[in-house]
Amino acid sequence: AALFCLFFVIAFGLGYPTLNRYDPRAVPGLVDVKSYAAMVTGAPVPGPEHMRFRVLVPWVARAFYRIANGRVHTWDPVMFGLLASDSLFVAATALLIVVLGTRQLDSYPISLVASLLYLVNFAVPNLRLVGLVDAGEGFFLLAMLWSVAELRLRWLPLIAALGALTKESFIPFSIVFTATWWFVTRRRLQSPGRSAAWIVASGIVSLAVITALHWKITGGVENPIHFAAGLRGNDHYLSQFASSLWDRNLWYVFVWLLPLGIPRLRKLPRSWLIPTAATSILVFVLDGYYSGAPGTVGRALFSTAGPLLALSAALLLVDAVDPIKSPAAETEAAF
Repeated sequence: AALFCLFFVIAFGLGYPTLNRYDPRAVPGLVDVKSYAAMVTGAPVPGPEHMRFRVLVPWVARAFYRIANGRVHTWDPVMFGLLASDSLFVAATALLIVVLGTRQLDSYPISLVASLLYLVNFAVPNLRLVGLVDAGEGFFLLAMLWSVAELRLRWLPLIAALGALTKESFIPFSIVFTATWWFVTRRRLQSPGRSAAWIVASGIVSLAVITALHWKITGGVENPIHFAAGLRGNDHYLSQFASSLWDRNLWYVFVWLLPLGIPRLRKLPRSWLIPTAATSILVFVLDGYYSGAPGTVGRALFSTAGPLLALSAALLLVDAVDPIKSPAAETEAAF
């Protein structure tokens, strides 16, 4: 609890400029914040229709907004609510990195370094803490990894439901991640059939939740497949891939995270790495299909791969300083 509070204060401090130094709603690259801010106050939601279904982060922010409205002097109460909500999810993600790293690498110092590397990455103060909903999606994707890594599969439907309320892209990401994890680990599971049932159940729950949310907001039921097809962009997949690959927003996030993270990835379990790689590939596939705006790929990849790269980078840095205390053996054998 103390560590979570520390991470929350750190995250809130990193996002402080949004309260009275600049307004993310006025920044062209953060136009989505206008929609989430409107959802906090209950105003009509501008922007594309699908923005109205990313409700969880604004719902959490609304409670903080009501507390802050008229009581925080020069701070913007709407942005205060969004910052507090995002900070909760960022802090929870950093805490899960510590939990996963300590269990898997048997090193609290390495896990703590990893969580701090995660917090100071470009994506956190500039994308996670500016009023967007990616902090929530990133947390629930990592929570899904925690659930399968600890074999607490009964948590999967709840995580899937909350993730679907956060952002629609969570649904395909979670389905691909959990399905790939099952194929990688099925021979080592005591009950592969039961594990598969929990994974299928989580996918069904996420689709049911997004369908129910559509009904509540629009008054009608829309087939999730038709909804996804309606978001399609252009057919220039290769040009979109090239544009996203060379997007400076992507490299702001990964310019140091990749070089530091890649060398020690082999010390993490294949049951983490292969599902994460499959989900990261899906990021590019969906970006090509939907013709995502600049920065979309970087935000999504940080959600899918950022925590593992932070852990791997921490392994490299701690090993460079004190190789005796770093994990001496491959941890994959335990999996």
